[in-house]
Amino acid sequence: MKRRGYLYKGVSLESGYTRIVGPENSELRLLEFGRLILPEKGDEFHRETGSRETVLTIFKGLCTVEVKSLTSKEATYTKIGGRTDVFSGKPFMLYIPSEVSYRIVAESPGLDVGISTAPSEVKWPPVLVKPENVEVRNLGAWNWRRTVYISIGENVKADMLLVGETINPPGNWSSSPPHKHDTRSGVEVPYEEIYFFRVKPSQGFGLQRIYTHPEDPDPINEVYVVEDGDTVAIPRGYHPVVAAPGYQLYYLWILAGEERRYGAWSDDPKHKWLGDCEAIIHEILSS
Repeated sequence: MKRRGYLYKGVSLESGYTRIVGPENSELRLLEFGRLILPEKGDEFHRETGSRETVLTIFKGLCTVEVKSLTSKEATYTKIGGRTDVFSGKPFMLYIPSEVSYRIVAESPGLDVGISTAPSEVKWPPVLVKPENVEVRNLGAWNWRRTVYISIGENVKADMLLVGETINPPGNWSSSPPHKHDTRSGVEVPYEEIYFFRVKPSQGFGLQRIYTHPEDPDPINEVYVVEDGDTVAIPRGYHPVVAAPGYQLYYLWILAGEERRYGAWSDDPKHKWLGDCEAIIHEILSS
């Protein structure tokens, strides 16, 4: 029986790849996420993508990535990355298609890379999205203001994956108004999602709620304390997040579903008024 529960606590990772969550240990059908740690400069990691597309998110450090395919030329991305942590600027992300192999070589000690995958039936070329090409959105208002980095969006040809980052200032909410993307209705499209969290300073925490309408045939109403290095699987339901006072909260978000449109969700009708009043708040604050 698959695990019922959505929080995967962070652990001290050893050298190499650690799969954190995927269809084998969760309610997710499509997504898998794990972390690659290469402690020493020159350490290497090799993998074949098989029937899944992949996005590499460089959390920390520098690396060179070589992508090889039987049907196309080799692509090499030299010394990409460079952040000291996820709070130190926009990310480098690399999209890698299915049915290829890739090799990651650490160019600095302590390389930390997120590896996100989803099924793929279409083979697109690899794409490196540099920090200067990341779409930046400052969303929300007052204490639900946050910064969103959209890296692997409609700017990249892919089969399923949409990947980006969100940073909450201390005490602020995100995914607010609470939204969901688990049915097809109006603008909403079914997606499942994963959040991977970091906290600064690292002893801090945030709160993640996942809930459905009480009349849902299989209702969810869970609240989790999320700490540095934790991961949350979101197969369905509304999913707002808040950072504790004094602590910045980061999360990598990974989406996969029937389409590839960022923003294809619907707000909880009870809290939709928050979004409706954002333009008014911005006008008041700027006057």
